[in-house]
Amino acid sequence: MSYFLPHLTNGWQVDQAILSEEDRVVIIRFGHDWDSTCMKMDEILYSVAEKVKNFAVIYLVDITEVPDFNKMYELYDPCTTMFFFRNKHIMIDLGTGNNNKINWALDDKQEMIDLTELVYRGARKGRGLVVSLKDYSTKYKY
Repeated sequence: MSYFLPHLTNGWQVDQAILSEEDRVVIIRFGHDWDSTCMKMDEILYSVAEKVKNFAVIYLVDITEVPDFNKMYELYDPCTTMFFFRNKHIMIDLGTGNNNKINWALDDKQEMIDLTELVYRGARKGRGLVVSLKDYSTKYKY
């Protein structure tokens, strides 16, 4: 559990966080605060928060405390990171087939900064789907 990143504790706070930001990307990590994958992702998010503060804001949501979005966003994985810009969900094509979210913990801080910047630049141009520079599919791992 990250004590340094703001936690949203109810559905209204999540909605307001998404609605209130006009010029920055809203990054929300949905998951369990006690999960090891979420802890790794929280570490990455906290380490990049200062670097991306001009174009992104980061929030954490515990899906057991706030189950309101579990069905809407299909939050079945232990850790899910999603991007929003001007009250719109921004999809990102990572090569995995699931363009709605990142459902694993990234290993590298620079990858998170690059993805955030990519989402920001695409969303500012009005794109609802941005394509990642790196292919995260498993076809190269075997």
